[in-house]
Amino acid sequence: MDKAAELAWQLEDSSGKARQQEQSPDDGDKAEELGRPAHDKDKPPQSHNLQWENLGRQFVEYEQVAPFLIPEEKQRRLLEFLPLFLKAWEQSGGVIIFPNIQLLASEVSKLLTKEIKRNLNGKPAEQARLALEQLLQQKGEAEDGHLLLKSVYLLSQTDLRTMWNIIGSGLPAALMQCLYLFFTFPLKKISDYGDISEDDTQTQDMVVQIMLKMYREEQGVEELLAADKLQSLIIATASLWDQCSHSWKAPTGRVLRTISKAQTKNSIVYLQAVDCIKIAIQNLFKLADNLPACDVCEAASIILCFVKDSYPISSALLTEFENNDGYQLLLKILLGCEGLEQNEADPYLDEILDMLTCLTTCGKTELKVSGDIVHPQLPHFDFEQTRSSGMTVKNLQAFQVLQSIFQKSNDQHLCGRILAAISTIWAWDTVNFFLLEWTLQPINQFTDIIHFKPHQVQVQFFRLVESIVLDLSYVPHEILKKIQYLIKENIVPFCTLTALRCLLSMTKKDLLFSDIFRDSGLLGLLLAVLRRQAKILRKSAGMHLPGVEEGTEKELNAVMLKMVAALTVRSVRNTVVLKDYGMVPYIKIFLDDECYRSATLSILEQLSVINYEEYMSIIIGALCSSTQGELHLKLDLLKSLLRILENPKSHSAFRTCSGFNGLLSLLSDMEGALQDPPSGLWTAVGQNCILELVFYTLQGIAAALHLDPVNSNFFQRNGLFEKMAEDLGSLGCFWTQGEREIPLSLEKTRTFAEFLDAAFCSSEPFPVWLKNCIWILNFLDHMVKGTLHLESYFKERKPEMGEASRDDQDEPQAQEGHPVAFKRRGSKLPASACRLWGNSEEKWDTGDCAIVHPGAVCVMVRLLPKLYKEGHSQLSLEIQCAVVDHIQSLVKSEKSRQVMCGSGLLSTIITSCQDAFRSESHPLHLPLTRVFEKLASQAVEPDVLRQFLWLGGSLSLPSRPSTNKTEVLSCQGSDSANAAWNEGVYTSLPWPLSWDPVQSNLSQEELAWEPECSLPQVA
Repeated sequence: MDKAAELAWQLEDSSGKARQQEQSPDDGDKAEELGRPAHDKDKPPQSHNLQWENLGRQFVEYEQVAPFLIPEEKQRRLLEFLPLFLKAWEQSGGVIIFPNIQLLASEVSKLLTKEIKRNLNGKPAEQARLALEQLLQQKGEAEDGHLLLKSVYLLSQTDLRTMWNIIGSGLPAALMQCLYLFFTFPLKKISDYGDISEDDTQTQDMVVQIMLKMYREEQGVEELLAADKLQSLIIATASLWDQCSHSWKAPTGRVLRTISKAQTKNSIVYLQAVDCIKIAIQNLFKLADNLPACDVCEAASIILCFVKDSYPISSALLTEFENNDGYQLLLKILLGCEGLEQNEADPYLDEILDMLTCLTTCGKTELKVSGDIVHPQLPHFDFEQTRSSGMTVKNLQAFQVLQSIFQKSNDQHLCGRILAAISTIWAWDTVNFFLLEWTLQPINQFTDIIHFKPHQVQVQFFRLVESIVLDLSYVPHEILKKIQYLIKENIVPFCTLTALRCLLSMTKKDLLFSDIFRDSGLLGLLLAVLRRQAKILRKSAGMHLPGVEEGTEKELNAVMLKMVAALTVRSVRNTVVLKDYGMVPYIKIFLDDECYRSATLSILEQLSVINYEEYMSIIIGALCSSTQGELHLKLDLLKSLLRILENPKSHSAFRTCSGFNGLLSLLSDMEGALQDPPSGLWTAVGQNCILELVFYTLQGIAAALHLDPVNSNFFQRNGLFEKMAEDLGSLGCFWTQGEREIPLSLEKTRTFAEFLDAAFCSSEPFPVWLKNCIWILNFLDHMVKGTLHLESYFKERKPEMGEASRDDQDEPQAQEGHPVAFKRRGSKLPASACRLWGNSEEKWDTGDCAIVHPGAVCVMVRLLPKLYKEGHSQLSLEIQCAVVDHIQSLVKSEKSRQVMCGSGLLSTIITSCQDAFRSESHPLHLPLTRVFEKLASQAVEPDVLRQFLWLGGSLSLPSRPSTNKTEVLSCQGSDSANAAWNEGVYTSLPWPLSWDPVQSNLSQEELAWEPECSLPQVA
């Protein structure tokens, strides 16, 4: 043991009186841990009150005779009284009702101080340490010291005035001597097992708690200064940390930190006068060369506490710290923490870094810097209006330590803590970013070396750079240039990837960055790299090349595409740059890979702004060239197409690029896809994906037809509705195998709306084929009304092919019957379904519904005979009747009949439903006849009427009032009638064929109808 350490404990005791100053006591820490309740508890029982009254009388007697007693007798009587006091405390549940408690505390504290000094007097350090241990611990019969210690401990937990009496007894200096000996002179053998006993732990806790209570008060600190006891312990922690008692390290640190927080101007003058900080720094430099970093951190944190806590009162200790290379010491210690396990030095390393961060704001004068704001800047940025909050950086020396640590260390935890400290400094005051970047330029310099740091540090650094834009609304042009150079060099792909993500986040914040990154050359750089990667992809198409497009490189390509997409969004100029670079053929190569597809489609959608035809040719071409198994590619392409078709200007380009034929070819390629059970390629594909593809295909067609008479006329004139019906009929859920068994009667009838509710909302089992048919008919129905392109039935995120969706897993019935992934409201009904057919009385009153695409009704009629499944004849007929009834509801109004007659619905009905017209006993005969009657009452072609009659009708045509020369045609085979048919004249019929007012089910309005014009309609 060092000679100086042995002599230091023998410093003279001083019992100077502490100033009496009212302060709010803090009774926390170990008091509650040790189960020592405070005295202000509920009132104890009466017996306890009597016990305390008896003790009070005994102590009064002691007070009266004490002046006349010799010291030994006085001490004996007090020691006899204390066990009674402790017993009363225990029996009353920790409640103390004692009128002379301050006097008792003073007497007990003085006696304990006297006993401590007696055991220290004239003994060598190690013997004195052993004597103190025997005095304070509860061993054998000699329990006087422990009794006094426990009594003082209990009294210290009462009130502030009692604490002042304890402080005035000289105990603060005496216990500081004890702590010094316990800390600097470890016992060679603690116990037989080398561990601290429970009694030792309790004694240590009581000593520490008493000291913490005393040193929280200014009087306690002043008492230490008067006795000149503080310097020795502080210097000991800095010089003897490797030789001290391990069990007393943490308690000593707690006591010194408490003293540090209670510093006064006198304590600062005292520490400065004895060169305490200077000597401690010199000793710590020696420790840093020999001790593990975690131990040095713990010792250094104690010294740094005194420096930091004293600054609000005086800058003297900080100046002494700086003048004696304190920052160099911290740099040496912190760099020594490299390679430590994350939790090994965390508490003290973090404490030092936190205190160092606080020291950056400790300075006498504000920094005066004038930096040039480089433009352009974000519109809402105004440096002149940036006001200081007072927490500005004034101490660049302290910050340089943080900066140097980051530059010299590659430790993940250490570098991460430095970046967190910088973020904290910025958060204190926005001005701090500018003060630091215009002086020390930390972020600017860090950018040059960030690729050498661990990955997690790189991520944290670029988030910090990102916060400059997102939180400070400032564009750091110089930093951005360095980041772009980092991307160009691509030394470490992960660092390049992280940097790109940072710039991508900035680009999304404001359109200004689209111009900044174009003018800086970043856009051209990205396009050049993507061109090279596209060529590699094209060469490796169809085969897997090891090392190509793997891991980080593939992710880097994806982020570059996202960056280009972000730069072209709402920027026609950047889109033109992309086109001028000749990048369109290369960009579309990335469509095949799902991880690139979203960004690629975004780029192509921006291209459509300047050239719809080029976009349409790419998308339609990709759709037509895709294979049957590439369902997700088709879906993504269709969704992109739908976004572009929202603009009516794109409709013409869609038509001229064979968009209608391209979409119908998708339906042709799905022949047999909805068979039950599925076969071939479709067995590995969930029916949800297939039905979703059908939906988006029909939705694309509907979007292209919406409010576009040219496209509508083109689609109708070229027979594409007939092609659509043929392709839908071949999907596999419709009957295509010849003869059908037709029941003569229906067991029950339901409307189309009821079928929809029953199929998707009730627990009634429905076969998969029928659900698929109902969905397709529902799609067509919304196409009829012109609302299909507005609907959204399917979840945005689909399950993988062959997997059931989450909703299907939650609902066994839905999974078994129909695996479509709906957007649901509640747990049953699709949200759009609730909107469209949630209330059949309200939602299906379509009498006034305008028919936007009458050709879709013809498609429904063509599919009508195919609504059949062997073994489900009753159900098949029921849905057929429901569909016919629904079609009849669509043509209630005269306007709807006019539209449907012009679209050739009568001809379609005659052509597609001949079996029903041939037999009057067929269940569909009467409903279809009613539909025919409604339409024929508006207009009918001669050939269609002739076919109707040939199918079994012998119908008469009642005459109607007429103002012209047009003959009333009869269906009895007259020559004039046949001549009229051969001339191809439309005949406007006032009443239905084979008219009967009951059977025809006409409304009163229809029965009272009179023609507005007598001229015949010519086809």
